[in-house]
Amino acid sequence: MRGLMAVLERDVPATIIPSGDRVVLPAGSELRVTQTLGGNITVQDPYGQLFRIDEKDGGALGEEYAPREKVAGDPSEFNEEQVWEQLRTVYDPEIPVNIVELGLVYGCKVEPLAEGGQRVDIQMTLTAPGCGMGPVLVEDVRTKVGSVPGVAETHVELVWDPPWGQERMSDVARLQLGWM
Repeated sequence: MRGLMAVLERDVPATIIPSGDRVVLPAGSELRVTQTLGGNITVQDPYGQLFRIDEKDGGALGEEYAPREKVAGDPSEFNEEQVWEQLRTVYDPEIPVNIVELGLVYGCKVEPLAEGGQRVDIQMTLTAPGCGMGPVLVEDVRTKVGSVPGVAETHVELVWDPPWGQERMSDVARLQLGWM
């Protein structure tokens, strides 16, 4: 879907990339869709500014961008791999690689809760400490991991030690970016 033009059918909240500031894009805005990985949509206006539109608002760009219904699972069949699957659906809005392959996830710990369900603790970092999209990515992780059947609590901590470097990227990420 890279590079397709779309016109907003209604006003829609968006996040400016990379500052993380929130704005409302007006109905009728002509935008180029640059990325739809992970459900959220990255668009570019005619002046070159990038914005991220949340998955729930994708339908404002047209039916092909509307959110798809999620299939619910059985909470009693919790599997930690489901958490990692959800983490692989969180994408940096500027880089078409998920946060796991980018090496931004430093740790994932799952513990059963006495009252039932699982608590998932995620430690992650960003490609740059001053990235304004940090809170947006943290919320994406919290929301997507929290949607896994059986997850009762999700805690996401941004850490800066060790600092992220390109050596943390997987071979898959390097290949996707044309670095191999």
